[in-house]
This record gives sequence, C-alpha cells and structure tokens, in this order.
Amino acid sequence: MNFVFYDLETTGISPEFDQPLQFAAIWTDGNFVEKERVNIRCRLAPHILPSPQALVVTRVTPEHLTDPSLPSLFEFSQQVGALTERWAPAIWVGYNTMKFDEEVLRQTFYQNLSPNVYATQFNGNTRFDILPAIYAAYVRAPELLAWCTDATGRLSFKLDRLAPTNGFNAHNAHDALGDVEATIHLARLISTRNPALWSEMLDNAHKARVEAKLESFRPYELVTRFGGGEPRSFVGCFCGYSLGNSAQAAFFDLDAANPADLLEAPDDALFAAVDATPKIIRGVSTNKAPTLLELRQPSADHLHRASIIAGAPEFRRRVGAAMAARFVEDPDAPPKPVERQIYGQFYSHADKLLLQEFQHAPWPRRQEITASLADPRLRQLGRRLVAFHSPALLNTEETSRFNAYLREKWSSGEAPETDWMTLTKARNAIEALRLEAAAPAEDLDSISEFIHQWSQRAFDANAGTARE
Repeated sequence: MNFVFYDLETTGISPEFDQPLQFAAIWTDGNFVEKERVNIRCRLAPHILPSPQALVVTRVTPEHLTDPSLPSLFEFSQQVGALTERWAPAIWVGYNTMKFDEEVLRQTFYQNLSPNVYATQFNGNTRFDILPAIYAAYVRAPELLAWCTDATGRLSFKLDRLAPTNGFNAHNAHDALGDVEATIHLARLISTRNPALWSEMLDNAHKARVEAKLESFRPYELVTRFGGGEPRSFVGCFCGYSLGNSAQAAFFDLDAANPADLLEAPDDALFAAVDATPKIIRGVSTNKAPTLLELRQPSADHLHRASIIAGAPEFRRRVGAAMAARFVEDPDAPPKPVERQIYGQFYSHADKLLLQEFQHAPWPRRQEITASLADPRLRQLGRRLVAFHSPALLNTEETSRFNAYLREKWSSGEAPETDWMTLTKARNAIEALRLEAAAPAEDLDSISEFIHQWSQRAFDANAGTARE
C-alpha cells in the first residue's frame, strides 16, 4: 500500500472557520521511497481574517495572502481533491492529522462544494496518524525513540522537538513540507526498529479490520493520552456500537469495573459509565486508526469479564444507546453556522451530480446550479462562492446581504461561541505579540494594516450603500 504523507499550514486553529494556506505532500511506496511531492499554496478567501499568531508562526506575509499568482481556495480544493483520486489507493498519513488537518481538509472540500467531502476515505484510500503511533511506541517499546521535554521539563511530543531529538536535523518547522519530511523520518524509525509493532498499528488504518478485532470480544490494549500527561494504555473489550453510528464503538475498561455489576444497572448508571470521569466505557472511532493492540498475556480475570460482555447482547445495546445519548442536540438551540453542519447528513445522488458539474462550470452556470441544489447547506455555500468569485452576478440586495454577513462576522467581538477571528480578537492578538516581542515591530505593523484594509471592504461597501 502506498502512503501520502501530508501537512497543512492554516490561518488559525479552527477547522470550521479557518482555511489552509499551504498543502504539502510526499507520495511514497510502502517502504517510504518517494514517488512524487507537491507543495501548493493559495490565497486568502474573502471571508477569512487570519490569526496574527498563525501568520507569525508560519512566516506568511500579507503579500503572500493576496498574491495573484497563487490559486484561490476554491482552485486549491480542486487541486488537492484531484490528488486524492490520482494517488489512490493510499494511506493518508500525518502528524496529529486526524484531529486537525483531516478536519481542515474536509471543511475545505465541503465549503468549496466538492462532491466528495470524505476523499481520504474513498477510492481505496484510508487514514493513519503518526502521533498516536508515537504514543504506542512510548507505551509498548520506549527504547525505540529518544524522548524529549519542553521548556518546563514536561514530556513533549511536538514534532519540532521530537524529530530533531531523533536525528532529523534538517527540520524546517512550521512549514508544511518540512513537517512532512520530519513525519516520514519518525515513521521510518518505528517501522525499521520494530516492524511488528508498526505493522500492527498500520493494520488499524482499515476500519473493517478494527471491527473484526473488536467483535472477537478478545481483550485488547488501547493506548491513548489525556491532556499533557504521559500516554497510557487500558485493557478492555468491545461493548457495542453507539446507536446509529457504527463508526463509534464502546470499549469497556476491564480493570476499572466488573461488567457483571452493570448488566442490570439503570440507564443513569450506564450513562455515568460512558460520560463520567474516570470513564468505565470509552469511545473508539473505528475509522480513525485507533491504537488498538494485541494483549500479550490477558489475565484470567480479563478473559472472564470479556466473556460476560460477549454473552450480553442486550447490555451492549443499552451501552450503545447511552453513548448516543451523549450527543443528542437541544432542539431549542439556535441554528448552527453552516460550517458546523458538515456532518448533518449525506448528500443526495442528485445533488452530488450537480456538484460534479459545479466544479467545472463557468460562474453563471454555477449560480444556476446553486439554486437547483436540494440541500440548504449547499445552497448557502454556493451563494457564498458566487459572491467570492463572481460578485458581478449578484443583484443589489444580494450584494448588500453578503457585505452585512462580513460585517457581522468580523464585528462579533470575543463571545464564547465565536470561534472565528474577529477584528477585536485580531487587535488583541497583535498587542499580545508586541508585549511578547514575538515578531519584529514592522512585521506586526504590516499584519495590523493588512487586517484593517482587508476588513474595511465590507464597511466601505456599507457606507457606499448608505450614501446611495
């Protein structure tokens, strides 16, 4: 199986409300021999205010953000989407990609009306994350790597520390291509020094194999890490699937409790078992390459407790219902922004066909396609894209609504529910960077001026409308 090692540099830390500025990837064979590499950058989308901290860390200048020689975010999404097809089948691999880069990619495809939001899981593709593999190495074979600490003396798993500690001295940190090369270096070390452990972890990149392991009802070891603590493992057994979501399995901690004590427990006790801290039953995402490892010598107690769960299908069903209840949405809650509706439902076949046409049509036809889409999320995102890329197609009312959207978005202040960058947040961030002397003063002045000019478009448009 081939690998695609990839990394993104972004405008901030929110997958929903930030965007990628750089995608770098190296396509290799199963032995990490390079077959092709790409390094794609793009311009800033019209509705995004970049995080000043992100610009300082990645050393992206305002000139880069608006460079007319770079593709738009829409064109960027098409280029990356084409790679997911051309390089298939492959295992898409990165460092902490499952929690961040993968979600950013999905949002990029979703917000730019790609027909396939889950491109890294189709056409034979699947996903793997090196960071959890590092955790597994720490727990199972700590001699494999040299470990490092941060400035406070705490154990650090940051790529820009761990890779140099383990002999990768050419690391250009916070550049996507540099991070890709560092990730390949660590993957090669693990696979070379402990092929059996590497193979076992890589096997978990395939959802069907994870499900087969779990449904055997054998005790397994699950490696995970909470907060900034050390990675640790739990011995447990499969205990059902979350009701309505077969990708979320329940994993019963066989050392934390005896399942016999919970077989007839009331619903609130089961809910506490999956929601309280410490958890007795934790979730395992079967499609996210969990670090599920063979238990070398299960104890008699482990085997006995696992057999109890295996023989209790009604208990497993109730556990699945308790897991699903954790994510029931409040029907009276205000509507979510369209960015947070990405997992609301799958696209209809008819909408998918229209999205395929949308990707290659001229903008007037794209405007027509947008109006024909049945999914309201896609209609909203399509109208946004038309406003971004062909504003002359908008009538006066549509232009006014779009500018009002920008003004409201950027003027939202620092409310807890505001995960995107606003003018208030940007100004405060720049002042904090000045106090920390995190960047030269002239660089921060340039960022401040850019954010002011970038956001002023919507406010100037409002003033023009008022004068008319």
